[in-house]
Amino acid sequence: MASWSDFAADEPRLADGIRVLLQQYGPGFGYLATVRADGGPRVHPVSPVITDEGLFCFIIDSPKRRDLERDGRYALHSFPPEESDDEAYLAGRARPVTDPVRVARLAQGSRAEPQADWRLFEFTVDVAMLTRREQHTAGVPGVTPTRPAVRVWLDPHASSAAAAPVAVSQARPTRISRDVQCTAA
Repeated sequence: MASWSDFAADEPRLADGIRVLLQQYGPGFGYLATVRADGGPRVHPVSPVITDEGLFCFIIDSPKRRDLERDGRYALHSFPPEESDDEAYLAGRARPVTDPVRVARLAQGSRAEPQADWRLFEFTVDVAMLTRREQHTAGVPGVTPTRPAVRVWLDPHASSAAAAPVAVSQARPTRISRDVQCTAA
């Protein structure tokens, strides 16, 4: 389980691209998917916090917090930009941050409401994906848009089954970051 900092040190350009999409509207903004008690997905908007220390989220008392407390698996997807269909995706495990000094420092830096009933979670990164699409040809009659450029990073220490999204081969690459060729659907 790689921390955001480990991932960013290994793939700084990919991490920067993901950070830009998650913070495109100022503070972080994305969709958090958690696993319900019955195994189904649950999706909520959240404001992820990315610092040099890691990837965090303040989660109020809610079904998503109970999901993370019970089963820490998560997926985080960026909010769509207005000018493109670019997207960022992260998946891994969330774990509560219990060090009160660290919680207080991150709460102050993120202006988290001190009276709210929230808990701070740190998100590890097993999978990171960034998809970029060329928009200048989209919607132009007679011009076929190019295939999206997809960049995927897999944590070499995560289990293959937990880390590999459906569209990416289960085999572990020698180099843990790669470009993926997309085919027309």
